[in-house]
Amino acid sequence: MPTTAQDIIGLTAQLLQSIVSADWKTYEKLCSPEITAFEAEAGGYLVQGMPFHQYYFDRAGDSPGKNVTTTITSPIVHLNGDSACIAYIRLTQRLDSDGNFVTATKQETRIWHRIDGQWKHVHFHRS
Repeated sequence: MPTTAQDIIGLTAQLLQSIVSADWKTYEKLCSPEITAFEAEAGGYLVQGMPFHQYYFDRAGDSPGKNVTTTITSPIVHLNGDSACIAYIRLTQRLDSDGNFVTATKQETRIWHRIDGQWKHVHFHRS
């Protein structure tokens, strides 16, 4: 059965939920061990591999990212055989330390690749 745009959106939503809930096992299952990323936490540098990301999962209890709701808006999916690219706006809702609602907006692009029959997250860029 061919992969659809909805399949990629669903995988991306599952990945984001694993981040929000600090579910390292699911995150690791969905990602390639050689994942690469450009993200604010890396200070503009390209990071490669899982240890950079695991650091944040290991400290999730101290993270301001806990107890958030994430919404994918305006997703665009490009499918090309065993590769897929999804670009979207990520809305993250949470309460700040004073109990006020805060919504953050990020632009994200994620690349998925089918490896040994399984979709793996291989690269992302967050702005």
